[in-house]
Amino acid sequence: MDGSLTVAVVGATGAVGREMLSTLEARNFPATRVIALASSRSSGLPLPFRGGEISVQELKEDSFQGVDIALFSAGGGTSERFAPHAVRHGCVVVDNSSAWRADDRCPLVVPEVNAHALKRHRGIIANPNCSTIQMVVALNPLHKAVPIRRVVVSTYQAVSGTGQKGIAELDSQVRQMFNMTDPDVKVYPHRIAFNCLPHIDVFLENGYTKEEMKMVRETVKIMEDPSVKVTATTVRVPVFYSHSEALNVEFARPLSPVEARVILHDAPGVVVLDNPGENIYPMPVSATGEDEVFVGRIRVDESQANTLNMWVVSDNVRKGAALNAVQIAELLARDNLLGVPDPMAFLN
Repeated sequence: MDGSLTVAVVGATGAVGREMLSTLEARNFPATRVIALASSRSSGLPLPFRGGEISVQELKEDSFQGVDIALFSAGGGTSERFAPHAVRHGCVVVDNSSAWRADDRCPLVVPEVNAHALKRHRGIIANPNCSTIQMVVALNPLHKAVPIRRVVVSTYQAVSGTGQKGIAELDSQVRQMFNMTDPDVKVYPHRIAFNCLPHIDVFLENGYTKEEMKMVRETVKIMEDPSVKVTATTVRVPVFYSHSEALNVEFARPLSPVEARVILHDAPGVVVLDNPGENIYPMPVSATGEDEVFVGRIRVDESQANTLNMWVVSDNVRKGAALNAVQIAELLARDNLLGVPDPMAFLN
């Protein structure tokens, strides 16, 4: 990486966009120029970066002239509209929305799992769902050792997964309830303060939510193995940052907890915290602000052969979004994978 790159962050004023800027700075990403893009109502807003400030510019179709990499975190509709124009200008897009994840032209990448997929990008690379990212980081090293047959995952997802509006709603509702007033319910279908909602995204005809089916489909695409079966129940909980997941994993043959701990201890991006006797296990409060995926409570499922239970926690705004996108950008620069082979590939 020669330090001559120009990077744009789209949706720079949101929770993930701000974290992308912070991550670029913290990891010393070799860009000589970083551009912050957002809607017209945020134009001119100063954002801290590298000891100074950068001014937000209005996102337009021609905003990507001279830009090498664009990190998108502005919603699916914005991505569908503007990402093709970025590609038209020769800019490689790393998109955090769900807009391109199922598109066969777009690699769906978690660097610790399938970095090789970047070599076949055509201009747009999809960042997976935050809950999927942390799950596959933990599952993939185990799957390499002993093939996984089936995963049952139940998630406990923080309100930051909904962005700044989710954070604000939980904060507001907690304050209102302590002041003995009825909480305002705007973002979620029911009160989130001191509550759990088994409802993330819309419900589909099969009874699952869209979030749950994202985990099912994205896991198969990332791990490149359709034989891995996944079923999910996703739940929003009154936690500000970091998603937690309870995984029940069936393998093709027995895998002991000791073997699993050894494998995960040596896995990239994973930290094993697993000593229940000393009350050591992953928690959202300790994962928040950290880059790794934390795994603990690894134990045998006594009701099912060849099956382990485990508890997985990670900061959804960092590894689940901003960090994963920046890691992809780092690999694109390091491996000379910048540039777009077909600039018109995504324009209708």
